[in-house]
Amino acid sequence: MSSNKQLIDVVMPQLAESLVSATIGKWLKKPGDAVEQYEPICEVITDKVNAEIPSTLDGVMGELLAEEGQEIQVGSIICRIETTVDAPAAGSAAIASSSTGTTAVDHGNAAGISQDVASRSRYSPAVQTLAAEHGLDLRTIQGTGLGGRITRKDVLTYLENGGSAGHPTSQAIAPSAPQAAPVSQPVSQAQAAPAVLNQAANEPVRHSGLHLTETPRIPTIEVEGGDRSEYFIDVTPIRNTIATRMRQSVSEIPHGWMMIEVDVTNLVQLRNKIKNEFKQKEGVNLTYLAFLMKAVVSAIKDYPIMNSVWGVDKIIVKRDINISLAVGTEDSVLTPVIKKADQKNIAGLAREIEELATKVRAGKLKLDDMQGGTFTINNTGSFGSILTQPIINYPQAAILTFESIVKRPVVINDMLAVRSMANLCLSLDHRILDGVICGRFMQRVKDNMESYSLDTQVY
Repeated sequence: MSSNKQLIDVVMPQLAESLVSATIGKWLKKPGDAVEQYEPICEVITDKVNAEIPSTLDGVMGELLAEEGQEIQVGSIICRIETTVDAPAAGSAAIASSSTGTTAVDHGNAAGISQDVASRSRYSPAVQTLAAEHGLDLRTIQGTGLGGRITRKDVLTYLENGGSAGHPTSQAIAPSAPQAAPVSQPVSQAQAAPAVLNQAANEPVRHSGLHLTETPRIPTIEVEGGDRSEYFIDVTPIRNTIATRMRQSVSEIPHGWMMIEVDVTNLVQLRNKIKNEFKQKEGVNLTYLAFLMKAVVSAIKDYPIMNSVWGVDKIIVKRDINISLAVGTEDSVLTPVIKKADQKNIAGLAREIEELATKVRAGKLKLDDMQGGTFTINNTGSFGSILTQPIINYPQAAILTFESIVKRPVVINDMLAVRSMANLCLSLDHRILDGVICGRFMQRVKDNMESYSLDTQVY
């Protein structure tokens, strides 16, 4: 059985359902570099998060057909990988190695490959990651997606039914899988993450926001030349995407704004009472944001129109309450999502907030972490802000900011008292929402926040 060299096309994958293009951020492999299966070959930038494109076969990096900073349409060829195949199985091997991230075609036999077979053998990065973790041969799994394509749900169902690595090729993959970098995390970040967390553990804990264990850092900027009176900052692809999304939100959505004041004295006392015990038991910080989120999702249940988007000829109300968290990094703003937040208690929300915050700090967010948000909360109080006018996270109907908790003199029963007060600010899509419904929603959130007491259970 002889072997021969073959060039395999790698195309830009559709990393998300609505994604039509992505920008090449950085090539991790250069022509002539050895490439292993599941090893990232480049970083791409989308309108949601940075991700990595993994290789689905062993070989040597060939020609790079896309430049760093270039926007590439989904399905377009970005590079080629040279691989060695056994002559009798060249056609089948080429088909089996194709994925959402790569499309392998033997150029001599391309006409003989059916569309259904090619579709079935295109695997998403999430599917590849699961396969690597469990040592699975994806060709043994029945796909239920379009054209027989294998989805993440198919892999999970296969595992739940007792499936395991049943093909010789999967055994070869399994030992190397733990050494391969996760799909959305560069190797350098994986090595640096423990150091970041250890360093953060020695710093004063910030209890008021998502930036739990670190103070805001000064952004790192890339500067071009200028003169003594000015200099230029490079607009990165992710900054350009943020600019585009913000402009779209402001130009398409007629923003309304309102603010309400909340007495959180009882909440402060409750949290001070249980935060140390919670930290010892759960290993995560119990932040005010978890209590706010619980109050917000409870209010959305009472006023579901807040959980909607504009559909031109109809208003689309989302049944699942998925809360997006606006998280500022050094040079961007990301909005990871807590899915079905209404089905979680305060402790569960606190754990997810900590998990997402850790992923953001370590640069380990995946596209799935950014998908499906229906209502956004922004904890601007973590920076000491007392009043903001946020821009709506397009295409959602509203965004709410939680401002800094400040002790102020308040009149209660004609007497002055020192209370812990905070402002809640809401920007709303005035095509969908009006002052009356939003006023009632904000009042319900206020009531929920002020109803916390020393007897409130977080589990």
